[in-house]
Amino acid sequence: MFVSLREFSGNEMPGRFEFYKDKSGEYRFRLMAGNGDVVLSSDGYKSKLGCMKGIDSVRVNSSNPDNYVREPGKSGGHRFKLLSLNGRVLCVSRVFETAAAYNSSINSVAKLARGAVIDDKT
Repeated sequence: MFVSLREFSGNEMPGRFEFYKDKSGEYRFRLMAGNGDVVLSSDGYKSKLGCMKGIDSVRVNSSNPDNYVREPGKSGGHRFKLLSLNGRVLCVSRVFETAAAYNSSINSVAKLARGAVIDDKT
């Protein structure tokens, strides 16, 4: 299933990291575009501090194009993983129907992440 497709041009309102605790008690974050679309989602972290460090790592590592790994979506389309310098998966993108939307998203992630505020929902 595809998320509603909106390309990210980097010209919309600033992004935000939504930081929350999931039902199993783990901390997670997602990078959201100014229009409310989820761009990236993290795996769970055991501690709040670990999750905050994950956000900081996204800010740093998202500016390097070599840190993105492309993979097919489960039901078609394209998605990417953002990796840290040591190769750990920091977060995963949503699925994009087209290669153009996928490429546009990668080009905007660094801009969104760098200036994104943190919305602490914990």
